Amino acid sequence: MGTGWHEWPLMIFTVLGQCVVGAFIVVALVLAGVKQEHGVKRTLQIRMILLWVLMGVAFLASVMHLGSPLRAFNALNRLGASPLSNEIAGGSLFFVLGGLYWLLAVLNKLPQALSKAWLLVTGLVGIGFIGMMGRVYQINTVPTWNMAYTSLSFALTALIGGPLLGYLLLRSANVADRGLVRLLPLVSLLALLISCAAWFSQAAGLSTLQSSVQSASSLVPALGTLLGWRLMLVTVGLGCWIIPLLKQTTPGVLSLAGAWMLVVAGELIGRGIFYGLHMTAGLTYGG
Repeated sequence: MGTGWHEWPLMIFTVLGQCVVGAFIVVALVLAGVKQEHGVKRTLQIRMILLWVLMGVAFLASVMHLGSPLRAFNALNRLGASPLSNEIAGGSLFFVLGGLYWLLAVLNKLPQALSKAWLLVTGLVGIGFIGMMGRVYQINTVPTWNMAYTSLSFALTALIGGPLLGYLLLRSANVADRGLVRLLPLVSLLALLISCAAWFSQAAGLSTLQSSVQSASSLVPALGTLLGWRLMLVTVGLGCWIIPLLKQTTPGVLSLAGAWMLVVAGELIGRGIFYGLHMTAGLTYGG
C-alpha cells in the first residue's frame, strides 16, 4: 500500500510531458495565426525555450527511473512492438522536432513556408506521444490501470495544465489577448470538471476490483484526502489565472508561473494516486 511517491521520476515525466504538449499546441496555434508581425512572432518563438527546458527535465526524470542513463538506449530495443519503446520514441521525436523548430526559428534559418507544416507535424506527434503514454499502462495483469480512465487522465492533464502554461508564454510575449486565447481558461475548467467526474467514477468502482489478497480500494487508504488536496491545488491555481481575467485585468507573468506550479502540484498528487493504485492480478503490490 502507498501513495505512489516512490515513482516520482515517472510522475514528473508524465505530468511535465503532457503539460508541454498541451502548451506547445496552444503556442503553435497562435504562431500559425500571427501575420505580418515579425517582432511578435520572434519574441514568442524565443519564449518557447521554456517548453524544451521543461521537456528536458521530464526526460531527465525518466532516465533516473531507469537507474542508469545507459539503459535509456535499451528502452528503444523493441520499437513498434513494445508500448514503452514507442512511448520513448514518440516523446523523443516530439522533443527533437520541437527543439529543432525553436533553434532554427531563433537563428532565422526556418523557411516561412515550412513553419506552419513543422508546427502541425510536431503537434500531431505530441498528441501521439500522450496516446503512447496511456498505452504503456494498458496491462491486462494490472486491472487498476487497464481501463479507459488511464488514457483519459493523461489527456486531461494536458488540457488542464497545458493551456495555462501556453498562456504564460503568450503573456510573456504580450500576445495573451488574441481571439481564441480567451477560451483557454474555459478549456482548463471543463477538463478539470471532467477529471473530477472521472476520478469519482473510478474511485467508486475500485471496490469491485479485488485480488486474492485485498481490494483495490485499500491500496491508497487516504484516497479521499489526496483527491481533495489535488482538487484544491488545481482549483486555486486556475483561480489565480481566471479571477483577474474576470476582473478585466491581465494576470502578471509571476502570478501565472505560480498558478501553473500549483496546478502541476495538484496533478502530481493525482499521478501519485495513479501509481499507488498498482495492483497485479492475484497479488498485492507493495509500495
